[in-house]
Amino acid sequence: MTTQSQILNFETSLSQRKRRKALGCFHEAYHAQLRRDYSKAIEKYQQSIELYPTAEAHTFLGWTYSFLGELETAIEECHRAIEVDPDFGNPYNDIGAYLIAQGSYDEAVPYLQQALTAKRYRAYHFAHFNLGRAKEYQGDVLNALRHYKRALELEPRYLIAYKAIEHLKKCTLN
Repeated sequence: MTTQSQILNFETSLSQRKRRKALGCFHEAYHAQLRRDYSKAIEKYQQSIELYPTAEAHTFLGWTYSFLGELETAIEECHRAIEVDPDFGNPYNDIGAYLIAQGSYDEAVPYLQQALTAKRYRAYHFAHFNLGRAKEYQGDVLNALRHYKRALELEPRYLIAYKAIEHLKKCTLN
C-alpha cells in the first residue's frame, strides 16, 4: 500500500530530476548561443522550458530570437518570463531594449523603470543605460545624461555608458 509520504517523495524526486535536466538543457542552449548556433540554442531553451519553465530560460530564448532580428518573438518570450517570475528584472530591461530598437521609446520607458525596481536583478546599469538611450531619443538630454552617469556609477567599467556621456557632451556643445 502506497502512503501519502511515498507519493510526495516520488513527486519531489521527479520534480528535482526535471529541474536538473532542464538546467542541463539551459546550459547547452547558452553555450550554443555563444557559438552563434542559434537554431540549436532555441531548440535547447525550448526543451528546458518544456521540462521546467523558468524566467531565465524564457528571457534567454527571447535574447536568442533578438539576435535573429525577431524582436516581436523576443518580446513575447520576455512577457512569458515575467509571467513565470515578475521579480526577475532581465526581461523588463530586454523588452525595453527591444522596443528602443523598434523606435518605440515611450513604450520602452515603463519596462526599463520596472527593471530598476525588480527584486531579482543584478545589472541595474543596463536598465539605466537603456533609459538613457530612450531619454536621448526622446530629446530629454538631461535625464539621458543622468541615467548614463548612474549606469557608470554602478559599473565603472561600462565603457559604452562613458561613450554615451561623451557623445551627449559633444552634441550639446555644438
